[in-house]
Amino acid sequence: MLSALFRKNRPTTTETTGAPGALPVLDAEDLPDARAALRELVAEHGAVIVRGLGPRTPADVESVLHRVAERPMTEREAFAARDRHADGVYSSSAWPPTQPMCMHHELSYAVECPGLMLFACLEPPAEGGATAVADATAVLRALPADLVDRFAREGWLLTRAYNEGIGATLGQSFGSEDRGEVEAYCRAHAIDWSWQPDGSLRTRQHRHAVVRHPVSGRSCWFNQIAFLNEWTMAPEVREFLTDEYGPDGLPFNTRYGNGDPVPPDVVEQINKTYEAHTVRRPWRRGDLMLVDNIRTAHSREAYQGPRDIVVAMADPVRPGLPGPRPGREAA
Repeated sequence: MLSALFRKNRPTTTETTGAPGALPVLDAEDLPDARAALRELVAEHGAVIVRGLGPRTPADVESVLHRVAERPMTEREAFAARDRHADGVYSSSAWPPTQPMCMHHELSYAVECPGLMLFACLEPPAEGGATAVADATAVLRALPADLVDRFAREGWLLTRAYNEGIGATLGQSFGSEDRGEVEAYCRAHAIDWSWQPDGSLRTRQHRHAVVRHPVSGRSCWFNQIAFLNEWTMAPEVREFLTDEYGPDGLPFNTRYGNGDPVPPDVVEQINKTYEAHTVRRPWRRGDLMLVDNIRTAHSREAYQGPRDIVVAMADPVRPGLPGPRPGREAA
């Protein structure tokens, strides 16, 4: 039976769902074995919501994580700042509440990414703010064949510029501000790097756009091509950052695997396909959502009012690299 630590907070009623494509909503009391039952359901549905645990603090979330996951994962290569609460347990990414975070798979650009994501609602927003999900296999099937074929053949590139005051710092991304340690990390994780005259860092990494799920073997559209592309930014944000840092100095941008820019219509097509396959459910206080990070993309919608969603990462996997090689210093 699930931990009695939280059972005292269990609501007296639970919500079930029968709508096609809707997220399953489970009563924690009905699960005799938390880890086995939940992981089986996550594998079947891609994401599930559990009600009845009633986590109120990050420490509660940490306790749940240890009951449902094999191993917490430390985040590296973050694209936005977070607060660390415990091993594998973090605040939501620092991101303007008025700007949505488009569909993506957590750390899909890293050599190692979480196989399991856990989201816990400590305080729901007054309006909006859902963590929506989309099935990566369905998205892959729905995208135009020529679009998929090129990315499947070439992969994709992520370029990053670590500018002071924008996005995550070197320490938040690499666990250190020391140049030698940052370079060692890049070398070990197939990231090319270059230090700029002002001391800032720029990186470039080549990754697969389509991967096979490590358990089911399903092909999944697994990347952040659209989310981290310049054309997904609000126009005024893109214009400001381009004026401030230049077109090559954007905090992040994506390209085809051969280095060609990804045009706006391709980014729009990807985002529209995600939207057509999006499933969303408003947060309730105490909700817990488990997500298979390879099979299922997630997003964060714009919101109003305070919002406290704790995020946990666990059970790291390595989707693989196109032509793996060590990272190197760019010319």
